Amino acid sequence: MNAFHFRAAALLFAAPLLAGTARAENLTIGLSAPVTSIDPHFANAAPNSAFARHIFDPLTVRAPDGRPMPNLATEWTALSDTQWEFKLRPGVKWHDGQDFTAADVIFSYERAPKVPNSPASFSTSLRTVTKVEAPDPLTLHITTSAPTPNLPIDLGAIAIVSRHAGENATTADYNSGKAAIGTGPYRLLSYSSGSSIEVARNEQYWGEKQSWERVNFRIIPNPGARTAALLSGDVDLIAAPPATDLPRLRGEASIRIFERQGSRALFLSPDFSRTGSAPFITDNDGRPLPKNPLLDLRVRQALSIAINRQGLAERVQQGMAEPTGQWMPPGAFGYNKDVGVPAYDVAKARALLAEAGYPQGFRITLHASNDRYPADAQTAQAVAQMWSRIGVGTTVEALPFATYLTRLAKQEYSMVQNSWGSTTGEAGSVLLNIVHSFDAAKRLGASNDTRFSNPELDARIAEALSTMEPAEREKLVAAAVAESVRELALIPMVMFKNAWAARRPLTYEPRMDEWTLAMGVGRP
Repeated sequence: MNAFHFRAAALLFAAPLLAGTARAENLTIGLSAPVTSIDPHFANAAPNSAFARHIFDPLTVRAPDGRPMPNLATEWTALSDTQWEFKLRPGVKWHDGQDFTAADVIFSYERAPKVPNSPASFSTSLRTVTKVEAPDPLTLHITTSAPTPNLPIDLGAIAIVSRHAGENATTADYNSGKAAIGTGPYRLLSYSSGSSIEVARNEQYWGEKQSWERVNFRIIPNPGARTAALLSGDVDLIAAPPATDLPRLRGEASIRIFERQGSRALFLSPDFSRTGSAPFITDNDGRPLPKNPLLDLRVRQALSIAINRQGLAERVQQGMAEPTGQWMPPGAFGYNKDVGVPAYDVAKARALLAEAGYPQGFRITLHASNDRYPADAQTAQAVAQMWSRIGVGTTVEALPFATYLTRLAKQEYSMVQNSWGSTTGEAGSVLLNIVHSFDAAKRLGASNDTRFSNPELDARIAEALSTMEPAEREKLVAAAVAESVRELALIPMVMFKNAWAARRPLTYEPRMDEWTLAMGVGRP
């Protein structure tokens, strides 16, 4: 019997809200990236998951500093290395008044890995779950195929949807509002893809009553337009104020800035799925190369050290990012202090290309989003210029995130600029979702869209994340991080800092996970 036992008081988890305000008020938030679906199981993408938190609840949540907290589950216990017991919160009602029970959790865990056409599955969070049983309506017993010490954290990624509303429901039914019946603090009123979402306060919410009667989320991917909307008073708070506007915003008496170091890394992912010619890679005369050059570690090393990460952080990201050689900030679980920032070295990069058989370089297209991350298209353009200096002529194709993600899931690219926010607060999230070999049956590598595969590293990842003793687990996770970086399964570039700007007197509790939540907006 494992001694690990977590017991939390049945605290209501809610971020600071308007204090002492009797009147109902409305709030307008300007989001920096689109919410591609209201279906909380459709795409494991931060904008979708953050918005889903308003409508749906998971068993556990993360506090702004990343700590796990109780939510629909009030306490949990490891009965053994492979069995957990979760006690569910009593008295919770769905938006339509029906009772929340363990049957809804079981339904949600069966549904989440099987959503049709999902471009980024949540299946990895349930990878070891083999059986979910309900001894009574407010108790769950979850059996896993291997020790899974992070299970309570992993389950925080899976929103719980109602069985009675969700049975036979499609993603379109959630987008229309028909199936969007949750237990969360707000109810869905309307959803216009890529434009706006409106929600209303859930008067029967089990937690602290929300002060906002209605919240309107406006999708404003253009950074300048976001700033203009805030300054004009069209919105009350914006996510990701552009770094170039921060000095001006700090000087505005009517504006306040809220910041926190984030857990999102921006990186490049080379294609590993093709041994022969690869799309968007040619010789300097435009002819397809007979083999995929990205499979050669020396080529990946050359591309990595040709990137001036400090320049990206200081000039392109305007100081709102830090150069990195891994995907977690210092102090995070699994951060490896021995993995430094790769030195920028054009001469060595050219030598590595020549050694790999490409003394004249080649041509490549770098695909990126243009509306998802801070300065995403600009960063891709800067990388393209850096690669041109070592003879790799690079064209950038920057796309709207929804289109980019759909094509990425189909392995249509050869080199992508991608990102991952480790909302679990530890390095294992990237190891499981992106570094581990893709295996749909085992629910592993769900976001490994470029199909890196190393069976020996897979085994080390499995060992690390099934080790129950925390200190030993962290040691093994850090070692797997180092091996991933040596292999350049992905090429980390910068770690983002998170920022929000609000009109006074509003406040916002900044979050490590970058989520923008109405529940975090308050007034002194």
